[in-house]
Amino acid sequence: MNREYPTRPWVGVGVVVRRGDRVLLVRRSKAPRKGEWSIPGGAIDLGETTIQAAAREVREETGLDVTPTKLLTTVDAIQHDAQGQVAFHYVLIDYLARADDDQVAVAGDDVDAVQWATLDEAVALLPWQKTRDLIRQALTEV
Repeated sequence: MNREYPTRPWVGVGVVVRRGDRVLLVRRSKAPRKGEWSIPGGAIDLGETTIQAAAREVREETGLDVTPTKLLTTVDAIQHDAQGQVAFHYVLIDYLARADDDQVAVAGDDVDAVQWATLDEAVALLPWQKTRDLIRQALTEV
C-alpha cells in the first residue's frame, strides 16, 4: 500500500527522547514532512509491537538505543491535497524514552539532522502544534 494517497491509515510511532531538560529532534529527509523538524518515529512493521517499533525507529534515525517507558498519546495525522483528497493519513502512537548521557545521536535513515533542544528551542523549530504540546507534556513527566 502506498503511503501517499493510501486506501487506509498507516500506523506509526513517535518517540519523545528526553535527556534532562532537552528532547531529541530530527529533521525529516522524506515526505510527507520533508525538511521539517519532528520527533523520531515511523511506520510499524508487520509483526512488530509498538514498543519494538519505537525503539527501532529511534535507533535507525539517531543511532541511540532507548527503551520506551511510557505511552504519552495517540495522534491522528491527516494531510489533504489542494483538491481535498487525503494525501497522507497516519495514526501515531507516541512514547516517552530517556537517553543516557554517554550516547551520541547521529542522523540516520529518513533524517538529515539531529538536535538536542530545550522546550523553547523545540517550540521555535517544530511546525506542528501537536508535537509542541507533546514535548511540553513529556518534559513535565518525572
